[in-house]
Amino acid sequence: MESIQTTRALSFMPNTLSFVREQVNINSPTRINEAIDLLIQWIQKQNHFIKKDLSREYLERCVIISKGSVERAKRKMEKSYTFRTLMPELLQYSNPRDMMKEYEGSIINFVLPQMTDRHERVYIMKNCGQKFTSFTNYYKFLLMMCEYFQAKDYNNGVIGVFDYIDTNVLEVVKTINIVEIRQLITIVTEGFSLRLKGVHFMTSSKAIDTLVSILKQALSEKLANRIHVHRDHTSLNEHLPLEILPIEYGGKEKSMYKLQEDLIDELESPDFMVHLREMEAARTDESKRQTDKYNEAIIGMPGSFRTLSVD
Repeated sequence: MESIQTTRALSFMPNTLSFVREQVNINSPTRINEAIDLLIQWIQKQNHFIKKDLSREYLERCVIISKGSVERAKRKMEKSYTFRTLMPELLQYSNPRDMMKEYEGSIINFVLPQMTDRHERVYIMKNCGQKFTSFTNYYKFLLMMCEYFQAKDYNNGVIGVFDYIDTNVLEVVKTINIVEIRQLITIVTEGFSLRLKGVHFMTSSKAIDTLVSILKQALSEKLANRIHVHRDHTSLNEHLPLEILPIEYGGKEKSMYKLQEDLIDELESPDFMVHLREMEAARTDESKRQTDKYNEAIIGMPGSFRTLSVD
C-alpha cells in the first residue's frame, strides 16, 4: 500500500507510512512487497490453515506489527489462527454496542484519533463503576478493537491508559477472572502482536498494586517494566501530548463520549462487520496439523493448553 485511509476513529500524519516503515527497517515498496510475497507463499503451504486468502494490505500490517520480520509474522499468524480455534469464547464477537451496554455508566473507552509525535496510537479506558459482575464482554470488545487495528491502523505501537480515579479498584480486582485475563493478554501480545509502548494506570487506591501484580504475571519482564501508575491526570502529560487528549483530560480533542461513539460506529460499520465474518474462518483444522511442528505457539503458553486430540 502507498497510502493509509483515515476513518472516523483513526487519523494519520502525512509521513506515518514512511516513518513506521523506517522504524522496522522496511523503508521501500520493493522490500515490503518481497516480505508480503514470502508470507503468502508460506501461508499457502500451511495445510491446517482454513483461510488463506488474506489481502496484501492486511499482510503488510502483519509484517509491520512483527517489526519487519517475516519469521515473526509467521509465528504471529500461527498463534492468531490457533487462538481463534482454541479460545472461541473470547474471539467470537457480537455487536459492539450490545457488548458495551453492560457497562453503560461504568466504562468509557476510546482511541485518540491523533497520534503521538512518534506515530503511536493511544487507547484510553475510564472506569467509574463501583460494582461489577464480569469483564468478559469488555475483553471481547478490546479484542474486536485489536481486530480493527490489524485491519485499519498503521502505527508505531500502542499506549494504553486506564483511568481508575473514580472507580472502586478493589471491586475491579475482585471481579477479575485470572484465567480470562491471562488469555486476554496472551491473545493481545502474541496473537495480535500488539506492540505495547506503555501502560498507564491512574488511581490513588493502594489496591492498584494488586492489579498490577496480577498483570505482571502474564506479561514479559520487558512489558511489565512499561507499566506506570499515576496519582492523577497531571503526570500523564509527561508521557502524552496534551493537545491530542479529550477535553475531559485538559486536551483539545473532542469529548471522550463522542470518541467512544466514533469507535463503536466504526466497529459496527458494514465494512468492518464483513471483515470480522471473513476472519472467523482464520482458524486451524487441527486434524491437518503436523504434530511434530506443534511448537511453543501453544504448548507452554499461559493457560496450560494441551495438544488437541482429533479422532
